[in-house]
Amino acid sequence: MAEDKKDVLTAKEIMEIIPHRQPFMLIDAIEEMEVGKTVRARKCVSYNEPFFNGHFPGEPVMPGALIVEAMAQAGAVAVLSMPEMKGRTAYFAGIDKARFKRKVVPGDVLTLEMEITKLKGPIGIGEGKATVNGELACSAEIMFAIGK
Repeated sequence: MAEDKKDVLTAKEIMEIIPHRQPFMLIDAIEEMEVGKTVRARKCVSYNEPFFNGHFPGEPVMPGALIVEAMAQAGAVAVLSMPEMKGRTAYFAGIDKARFKRKVVPGDVLTLEMEITKLKGPIGIGEGKATVNGELACSAEIMFAIGK
């Protein structure tokens, strides 16, 4: 992660790039980014997350689908930070090879990493992983489409 590197984007700056808002904005900060190529984001998982009310009572676990969504949001920030993509929206086009290796629970800090491996016109693919303290929680290949 080099040249177009930004040190950190705050939640407010992220909301200027992607349309997600609470309770569905699932990244708190961008720690490192090479625009259009790679990104590392952070999600501080709080017991107050609305999904913990029902997933699961007495044993709160972050849903795997939301971990994949958080990775996708991080990747969207990297792609939509490209000048030619400004003001557009990224949509899921496919999810492949998703694997879940550990539970994500309140108090965890989720590190989300995405590498954009292909971008041709409005379609792209990113390879992502989510870790907690360096331990793999989830990995997936995400296909996306950029809308207007």
